[in-house]
Amino acid sequence: MKVFQIGAAGGVGRRLTQLLIARGDSVTGMHRGPAQGETVREAGGTPLIGDLITDAVDDLAQKMHGHDAVVFSAGAHGTGMDKTTLIDGKGLQKAADAAALAEVTRFVLVSVFPDALRGGEAGEGFEHYIKVKKSADVYLTRTDLDWLIVRPGTLLDSPGSGRVTAGPAVEYGDVHRDDVAAFIDAALHEPRLNRVIVELTSGDTPVADAAAQLAAA
Repeated sequence: MKVFQIGAAGGVGRRLTQLLIARGDSVTGMHRGPAQGETVREAGGTPLIGDLITDAVDDLAQKMHGHDAVVFSAGAHGTGMDKTTLIDGKGLQKAADAAALAEVTRFVLVSVFPDALRGGEAGEGFEHYIKVKKSADVYLTRTDLDWLIVRPGTLLDSPGSGRVTAGPAVEYGDVHRDDVAAFIDAALHEPRLNRVIVELTSGDTPVADAAAQLAAA
């Protein structure tokens, strides 16, 4: 499989690249800066310069052409509400439109758990982020793509367990970035697992089994 990653230099993205390369797939990782390109290369992917803010849909479609799937895990990561709108929101819309134009129908979006930081001190910027991510989810579900939206719980950098809880609605909790990447890796290779939203936390089910069970359902 040839996978086009937007956000390949991020915490989930670089882990996913390593898993895909290990199973014999190829990964093109879109990035903006030289340091991000080196991160993509170190993970085993092929770096490709691109920018969700400045690139037009046609530009992105040309980059995606010839791939089998797109994975979108990019984000503004707290750089301001305007960047959140342009990257997490309008950037996702551009990417989805570009995938359709390039006839790359498989599209996986890493979104956010709707209960994120419930009970915490979520400020105006975080509330804006949640709103933008929800609007991006809605936009993607209204396309004709074979989309899959993954909503992980609070992300942890510590080593994963290889076990998760996954379903259309699960109780809120933490999840390791290792296990999010492993779930997406498995899901990409389950073609029946599409046009659904999956919430994901740490749990007791081996990652591959969780993806297979959802695909069968």
